[in-house]
Amino acid sequence: MDPVANKNPDRADESRFQASPDAVYNRIGDQAVVVNMRTNRIHELNRTGARFWELLCAGHDLEKLQQLMLQEFDVTESELAIEIEAMLASLQKEGLIEEAS
Repeated sequence: MDPVANKNPDRADESRFQASPDAVYNRIGDQAVVVNMRTNRIHELNRTGARFWELLCAGHDLEKLQQLMLQEFDVTESELAIEIEAMLASLQKEGLIEEAS
């Protein structure tokens, strides 16, 4: 499933997210950590998760983010869409990202 397929085409901002002001990111080699300064919880990201975070923070909408990741990683479009959905849900639940305004 395409993570942007369920979005309203009239509201392009619904497919853009940004890091929460409470999130601090640090990359260490192929992995990274995101710390929620409000809760002091530390979240480890693997190589693909770290790249997802960087593209998201660079301001890419979900469609562009997915296109770029498809070029960089050996994964099918459907597998990547599922992973993006899961990552978005997890990051939102933990208060690390929010919809861009």
